[in-house]
Amino acid sequence: MGDLNARSDRIILLIQCSVKSNPDEFQKWARDRASKYVFDLKEEKSISYEWYLSDDNTEATLVESFVDSDGTMQRLSNHAASPLAAEVLERVDINGVLCFGNAKQDLIDALTAWGAIFQRHYCGYHK
Repeated sequence: MGDLNARSDRIILLIQCSVKSNPDEFQKWARDRASKYVFDLKEEKSISYEWYLSDDNTEATLVESFVDSDGTMQRLSNHAASPLAAEVLERVDINGVLCFGNAKQDLIDALTAWGAIFQRHYCGYHK
């Protein structure tokens, strides 16, 4: 276990979406296409990439975590250059973006275009 109240550089993104494609097709895409694509990138500073669904499969939340702000910027850069960038917008409407952690200015600038809300790390612990 980490130290209590140690400074953390970790960044967590929560991207809240409404599924606008067929829910079954969206689930297949998220599992077999998007998750696999991002996993196969083997991004060094990526910790997790996880989709969560509402009970009726019409709302989805993508939760991603990274070692630091630079790792998050690498993910955004890779996403912008990937075929997933267009595919995701065909399948969901992005309703909100929350960014938790000590984001550097380049990340703040990039996510502000998506209407992101930012909260800096304050205290706690993680393993």
